[in-house]
Amino acid sequence: MIRQLTVKICFLLIIFFSFATVAQTIDSIDIKGNSNFSKEEYLKWINLSGKSFHKKIPDSIKTKIEFNLNKYGYLNSSVDSIGSVISPDSQKINLTLFVTEGKPTYINKILITDLDSVELKQITEKFAVLTGTPFVVAKLEEEFTDILTDFENDGYPFASIKVKSLFFFFDSIKKKNKVDISLAFKKNKISRIDTIIVKGNSTTKKDVIIRELRINKGEPYSQNKLEQIPYKLNRLRFFDFVQPPKYYFNSHNKGILEIEVKEKNTNSFDGILGYIPAQKENESGYFTGLINVSMRNLFGTGRGFSFRWSKLDKHSQELEIKYLEPWIFGLPFNLNLFLFQKQQDTTYVQRILSGSVEFLATENFSSSFVFSKDYTIPTNPEGNDFTVFNSTATNTGVNFKYDIRDNILVPTKGIYLLNTYKYSAKNINGPEKYISDTTNITPKQYRIELDLLLIKKIALRHIPFIGIHIRELQGDDIEISDMYRIGGNNTLRGYMENQFVGSRVIWTNMEYRYLTGRRSYLFLFVDMAYYKRKELKLQNLPEFSATKIGYGAGITFETELGMISVSYALAQGESFNKGKLHFGLIGEF
Repeated sequence: MIRQLTVKICFLLIIFFSFATVAQTIDSIDIKGNSNFSKEEYLKWINLSGKSFHKKIPDSIKTKIEFNLNKYGYLNSSVDSIGSVISPDSQKINLTLFVTEGKPTYINKILITDLDSVELKQITEKFAVLTGTPFVVAKLEEEFTDILTDFENDGYPFASIKVKSLFFFFDSIKKKNKVDISLAFKKNKISRIDTIIVKGNSTTKKDVIIRELRINKGEPYSQNKLEQIPYKLNRLRFFDFVQPPKYYFNSHNKGILEIEVKEKNTNSFDGILGYIPAQKENESGYFTGLINVSMRNLFGTGRGFSFRWSKLDKHSQELEIKYLEPWIFGLPFNLNLFLFQKQQDTTYVQRILSGSVEFLATENFSSSFVFSKDYTIPTNPEGNDFTVFNSTATNTGVNFKYDIRDNILVPTKGIYLLNTYKYSAKNINGPEKYISDTTNITPKQYRIELDLLLIKKIALRHIPFIGIHIRELQGDDIEISDMYRIGGNNTLRGYMENQFVGSRVIWTNMEYRYLTGRRSYLFLFVDMAYYKRKELKLQNLPEFSATKIGYGAGITFETELGMISVSYALAQGESFNKGKLHFGLIGEF
């Protein structure tokens, strides 16, 4: 009987102590004595609301509050006591914190040693902004970081700053807590880039890679230049994403810059061929198709070549050949050559021979001098219906390019701006039957062209893209062969290629891209275009203008052939089953 009673008493005691030791939930926290920091800031520091209370909580609260007050310069602060009230059901607890913030400690002066007079003056000026301000460790560390970064960019990557002493005292005159800070700087020996090692380049020549860096052997180490190396090499589109380079000293105490790359396919081929059978007995069938060849790194030298031929229908076709000779004679000048020939229906043939010399002023900015010779030849000059004059035109101009995109093919941020100005001196050669005494046989024309691309990542994988393009042609006796053509994959999706023509053309491409990989994304788009065609008196065509809209969705992805973009687009007012499928290969130099 006594044994059973003992068991029951023990059981009841266990239950009692179990309930008595259940941890209460912190229901509220009040702050008393604060004046410089709000209650919300204190609660953010301790971050305990809604958590269980246990015996280590008070010490944790004191540590967190004193740490944060010290961080803002309140070195004489303290948590004096912590009061608590438990709810009637013993499930919750309310805390009251009694704090003494005290007065902040101000920086009186910063003493610097181990620098020469010039550097001492520069560093003293940097620290001058902190004198008289509260002793906030984070702000002091920011200045340390900026100064060390400057040292890194001046050739001292191993420079260091040591806090020798902190002398705290009370200024009885100004009634302030103050501190004198003593700092020792150690620059170490200047570091130079004595040797540049490139790994992983089986095709691309080493000199091609090194010239893109714009780093000379023997020049001082610069952290900023090293950080730019992946960006510069990725823009070549010769490699997969380039990782940050390595810098170290060899056994002879020489500075080694080591760059590792992984080459990718820089050649692409895209082609399709079709045959349209004869529609009538007295007609013959014809071929249509597209051939697009691009080689961006010929023989590993960085030279570029592309060839494009397209035939859309029986009477229209285009031929385009481009060649790039980079860094002529080892100088930052690129030579671009261009041949273009277009047969437009049964009306005329246009041939353009063009060249430009581009000065690579910096990695992001360049300017070019452009020269071209245009030939326009009517297909049926002796016909009764006027089409265009037989003419030649000599064009000269300049353009300015600014490009800070982080990647050429699939950018996630940046700006691209190309602004071009051209002057054209034209000569009318025939047909004689359409040249009268009043015909201006030497018309002058002017062109202004602008391309602006804006890219900004707003969240992980989410990238809005906006392209704005403007073309303006002014001058004497403008013909339809002089005007700009838009429509199709590269300008106004949802419409036929080169469907519209105008002397003034403005179009925008707005896309919302979702990255599915480094070089692939899905996108929704809206294209809008305005074009205005001047009056063509000899053809009895009045002035005309219109606005067009296309919209749709697509995907861009990387293949062995290059970057491929496929989109399905609808023109304004069209039903879904009348949409157009646009297919494009992105990969030309």
